[in-house]
Amino acid sequence: MLHLRMITPPDLTDRVLELIGETVGTTHLVVLKGAARDPQGDLVLCDVAREAADELLQEVRAVGIYETGSVAVENIDLSISRRADEAEEEAPGEAADAVIWQQLGESTHEESTLTITYAVFMIVATMIAACGVVLDNAILIVGAMAVGPEFGPLAGVCTGLVQRKPKSAGRSLLALLVGFAAAIAATTVFSLVMDALGQFHPGMLDNPRPNTSFIWQPDPFSFVVALLAGVAGMLSLTSAKAGALVGVAISVTTVPAAANAAVALSYGEFAQMRGSAEQLLLNLLGIIVAGTLTLIAWKLLWRTQQGRMIRKPGAPPRGQGGF
Repeated sequence: MLHLRMITPPDLTDRVLELIGETVGTTHLVVLKGAARDPQGDLVLCDVAREAADELLQEVRAVGIYETGSVAVENIDLSISRRADEAEEEAPGEAADAVIWQQLGESTHEESTLTITYAVFMIVATMIAACGVVLDNAILIVGAMAVGPEFGPLAGVCTGLVQRKPKSAGRSLLALLVGFAAAIAATTVFSLVMDALGQFHPGMLDNPRPNTSFIWQPDPFSFVVALLAGVAGMLSLTSAKAGALVGVAISVTTVPAAANAAVALSYGEFAQMRGSAEQLLLNLLGIIVAGTLTLIAWKLLWRTQQGRMIRKPGAPPRGQGGF
């Protein structure tokens, strides 16, 4: 279940209440007339099944609440209520499959913005991965994958493309490219410093590295893994179950490949640098393609599910949901 808190201008409150009343899966409705002060208006509270939330939010937005009032959405971790159980049963589909497109857009916007924090995480993750590839240490590689923040911009590119928002997609792509460029540049300097301290040496790149040699040797499986990672990442994000393991899957050959390219560049190993760059670009492309196609498929599937949405008795036909 989700909890909606809405501030509505008095002239729109009745229409909002009608929309809530017509929507299956809604319950626990509370109306406080004149309770809101900034902006001024009425306070409307209700709970809604996740399966029905997206369409209700779209219709509330069409009424104009977003411009003159506000809508806040919160997840309900626990609701001890028979009526809440009935509301979830009324709404078609499963909560885990429901997509809140506006929530998706907001989350990807926040995570795909180029910030100092994002850049530092990228640089630190790539430096950790550099130690991992030089030492052929799988533990360090996994640690770098967990630190890498590139899933946010990748998801932002996919979401921007599907929502037909070129500015959002462009902003995410800029964060992705600048982040990797800064990480590679900083890790190249880091590699030279480690060499000066006697911790790295050129022979380390030439030694057999069974745990990490795949990083600079792209093959068809690289693209297959990238496609699967893109699907898993977007499904996890849309179902609100994204976690650290998804970040690791997304980073499997992105951050490590960038790290190997940086170390190889510092020693003039241009063959390894090219192979690592190809691996990086191949995986970024695969993840974006798979993530975008997954969102498109999920959009079509959920629209079909919305077409089966049952209105409460006496409610007029519902319009098509979407972005």
